[in-house]
Amino acid sequence: MNIYEGKLKAEGLKIGIILSRFNQFISGRLLEGALDALNKLGAAEKDISIYKVPGSFEVPGIAKKLAEAKKVDGIICLGALIRGDTPHFDYLSAEVTKGLAQISIDEGIPVSYGILTVDTIEQGIERAGTKAGNKGYDSTFSLIETINLIKRAGL
Repeated sequence: MNIYEGKLKAEGLKIGIILSRFNQFISGRLLEGALDALNKLGAAEKDISIYKVPGSFEVPGIAKKLAEAKKVDGIICLGALIRGDTPHFDYLSAEVTKGLAQISIDEGIPVSYGILTVDTIEQGIERAGTKAGNKGYDSTFSLIETINLIKRAGL
């Protein structure tokens, strides 16, 4: 029996981070969490590239271009979608989620989903570094483990 697991080591890995500027008071904290995780896992600052986009809707387009360019080992996508009084949230969250999943499948590059989809600002704040941890930090750990699993298993 062969069992494969990824290591939590970012040394030598090239990481792209796509950050939605909309709801910056939350997404900025997600970025801090992601950078903290990368630092803890041994990533070099020179191997990290941050791409800032206006909102979450633009994240999949840049992720697709970045994945196609094959210049990174993995992509961390960060942002915050907060439900409002219109169906806009439902359309956006569904399309962004589907788009990022499809990029990972089509391009064969790990894409980590650190985009919050929350009902309230308070929930967003909780998931960006207070009660519920920092999902930017968590999604970074998932990405690094996945990259290393792919490498280790020869996939």
